[in-house]
Amino acid sequence: MRIATWNVNGLRARQDFVLHWLRNRQPDVVGLQELKLTDEQFPVDVFEAEGYSSITHGQKAWNGVAVLSRKPAEAVQRGLPGQQDFGSRLVTARVEGLSFTTVYCPNGKSIEHEDFPRKLAWFDALAAHRAAFDDQESAILCGDFNICPGALDSWDETRHAGRIFHTDEERARLQGFFDRGWVDAFRDLYPDTQAFSWWDYRGGAFHRGQGLRIDLILATPAARSRIRRVEIDRDYRKKKDGLTASDHAPVIAELD
Repeated sequence: MRIATWNVNGLRARQDFVLHWLRNRQPDVVGLQELKLTDEQFPVDVFEAEGYSSITHGQKAWNGVAVLSRKPAEAVQRGLPGQQDFGSRLVTARVEGLSFTTVYCPNGKSIEHEDFPRKLAWFDALAAHRAAFDDQESAILCGDFNICPGALDSWDETRHAGRIFHTDEERARLQGFFDRGWVDAFRDLYPDTQAFSWWDYRGGAFHRGQGLRIDLILATPAARSRIRRVEIDRDYRKKKDGLTASDHAPVIAELD
């Protein structure tokens, strides 16, 4: 099984680009984030024509998440309980015995912004929601976490230490998942590899290697035991056939 996560930064603007990627990479299950459209606006028929069913939790102009699946999928949860005011940011599906959740975690904007403590509270709510998934269940939690897990995941940790995505408070929330048994699949497989999944559109950041690894695939031990390989699909951060890419690259994992 090939699973993936991708913040598409607006599905209307990126629909043809996503289709290009689906046809070339052939993933089985995909978590999409930052759709920026409602459930009614989601192009269900377009993806069905490519062999994918859709489970969506959309929102007008902002946020929005979806699961695409080539295998039979059952919707389990739409929205993070108690955090509905922060937008459509979570959807869970069950696919062939795998619990698959994709999230678009709050950005926080800056440590001085009122959204920063709300971001931390959102992560606390996510931790409480996921507490039911013990290390015996095969579960994936993937998406745009808007946190650099560690220094290796930032192009310049020294410059950004203490700033948004790099704070001790944010990393402590992520560490809480690791303490409960969740595994960062990419980092577990490649402990010394510096690779990024997001680059700012401005200042030539992509070509200058100035990125962050904030798009993650977390797995319970049961799911991690099935993962053979994780790849940040950097090639799809580049334009394709005149189509403009998202500022995020897809992240793909291959499971037994």
